[in-house]
Amino acid sequence: MLREVTVKIGLERIDTQEGITVEALLDSGATGLVMSFEFAKKQGFKLKKLERPMQVRNVDGSFNKKGPIENIVEVNIYYQGHRERTEIDVIGGQKWKVILGMPWLACHNPEINWRTEEVKMTRCPEECGKQWRPVQGKSGWEEQKEEEAKEEAERKREEKDKRKKQKKGKLMEVKKVAEEWEIWDEEEEAAKSEVEAKKLVPEKFHR
Repeated sequence: MLREVTVKIGLERIDTQEGITVEALLDSGATGLVMSFEFAKKQGFKLKKLERPMQVRNVDGSFNKKGPIENIVEVNIYYQGHRERTEIDVIGGQKWKVILGMPWLACHNPEINWRTEEVKMTRCPEECGKQWRPVQGKSGWEEQKEEEAKEEAERKREEKDKRKKQKKGKLMEVKKVAEEWEIWDEEEEAAKSEVEAKKLVPEKFHR
């Protein structure tokens, strides 16, 4: 029996920065990234019209019954620690909502266990970043965005505390310099007073 391997990915709309979680098919036979036209319209993805429609052939070499590719969508894809901004071809009449084809597989070179259907991004390129991690026990996009917001708030708080410590250190240095100048002024005034006093007293009484 032919085994199909799928992964749950996050898809984020560029214009609204809203997103959903969707099951995508990994297909080395597909020559690109594909999104179902019906799914794109239902989820409100902004379609971008191509200047030149692209003909699509099926596996048997025949042309796709739904016609050529006329639109694409630009999205952010999130999966297991990597994030990428990419364009996906929109084709009507697709069984799968999203298909990640050979270009995606070749770029990220995931480690796939065909028996357990486990997919690991152990060979993902550095430019993917570490922007998204699944939340145990939660599957919604909103929960994921909430976690990211908390992490961002914590990072900003740490930066703020760091700046406060640096500012406090600089203030202490300024205070120390001011105190040293004050002592120096006092010593200078005392020396001047002593000189003036000696002028008023005969030399034999200076001791």
